[in-house]
Amino acid sequence: MKEHFTEQTAIFFSVFKWVVLSSFIGVIIGGTVTVFLKILASAEESRSLLPFEYYYLLPVALVLTVWLVKTFAPTAEGHGTEKVIEAVHKNNGKIDISVIPIKLLATVLSIFSGASVGKEGPGAQIGAGVASLFSSIFKFSKKDRKKLVICGISAGFATVFGTPIAGAIFGVEVLIIGVIMYDVLLPSFISGFAAFTTAQLLGASYTYYPMHFYQNISLDLLLILKVVFAAVLFGMISDFVITTVSQMAHFIKSIKLNIYLKAFMGGVLLLVLTLVFGKEYIGLGLDTISNALSPYDDNYEDIHWYTFLLKTLFTSLSLGSGASGGIITPIFYIGATSGNFIGGIISPEHISMFAALGFVSVLSATTNTPIASTIMAVELFGIDIAHYAALGAVISFLISGHRSIFSSQILAMKKSEMLSVKIGEEIDNIHISLEEKEINKINKLKARLEEKRKNLQEQRKKKSK
Repeated sequence: MKEHFTEQTAIFFSVFKWVVLSSFIGVIIGGTVTVFLKILASAEESRSLLPFEYYYLLPVALVLTVWLVKTFAPTAEGHGTEKVIEAVHKNNGKIDISVIPIKLLATVLSIFSGASVGKEGPGAQIGAGVASLFSSIFKFSKKDRKKLVICGISAGFATVFGTPIAGAIFGVEVLIIGVIMYDVLLPSFISGFAAFTTAQLLGASYTYYPMHFYQNISLDLLLILKVVFAAVLFGMISDFVITTVSQMAHFIKSIKLNIYLKAFMGGVLLLVLTLVFGKEYIGLGLDTISNALSPYDDNYEDIHWYTFLLKTLFTSLSLGSGASGGIITPIFYIGATSGNFIGGIISPEHISMFAALGFVSVLSATTNTPIASTIMAVELFGIDIAHYAALGAVISFLISGHRSIFSSQILAMKKSEMLSVKIGEEIDNIHISLEEKEINKINKLKARLEEKRKNLQEQRKKKSK
């Protein structure tokens, strides 16, 4: 009885501690990230004040962004989430305080000028930076700081996504592939709710897409098969996105030129591509995402079969050239437009549904977050899409393989029992091969085929004689 009382008392105080801490940090992060979102929105609105098209600033803006990050906060480089994951795994969540203002300024500058990047990664990095600063001020232990920083990630995502449950789960699920850290689940939920509520109170606005597709359809086997087929394609598209972004970054890094010159040349190339293909591929691209998800055919005019391919090119070139910003919004764009295209071919009467499935499935596969992506589908599109979204998110997650847009993710599972994969390594460092028993099966099959081939040759020789 005494042992039971001791256990319950300890758990009560632990829960109380993290309810208070995560609520407080969620409110602070909700306010901070809302300021970032409002500054970003104001910057986009002020483009009309320029005497020329805003994307002509790309070469200069990228040079300035690279200078800001390199000079004042090197850890603010890239698309944000990657650096936060790395900080959690390698530095117990410790993040340089300079990341907060520099990431905010560099991201606003990048998006204002038209770089194809997003705002979710910076939101998470700013949230994690605030949590790390709070931990340092109050001298938290390494374990508590790491936990609080994970809460900061969830709060940042929840504030920017406008989906508090998915944002909270995403912040936990994105760290380790195949494992959810249940000890951080409660504080992540609370910080996500607190941040989202604070953002709403401060006037943050969000776009939701309620789609009541199938209220009168209990089971549609043909549609399920189409969703499975589309999910396989979404997994392949995700693999293509991961590979393109990674290879572009490596290629630009390998060019032996001054980093500022590379940034300028990258900006010039983006400018030329914009003049050739149009400005729907630069910036956040929220209008294109809305058009792809629209139930009205007239909104599909600017969405072509190659739209998601061009967005992948613009995004990989922007990030590789030094733009500061997230990659989640471009992933939403790629998923929605590829889903719109695929739906138009395999199920024209359900185009907007397949756009929504692409939206969450490509997110699931590129970031290895099938649970958060499924919940996001429900929060953004309504409960009617839940079962199809779950199917698409999980299949695409498996099909994309042991890869991720975030190379610092830790692998805690293998996606096929036929493969030999070392668990516990960063996704960038893993080596994949077939299991020995599978190799033996293949060798036996080869031996049988060779034996059959020889028997056939002998039979032919006998017949010819």
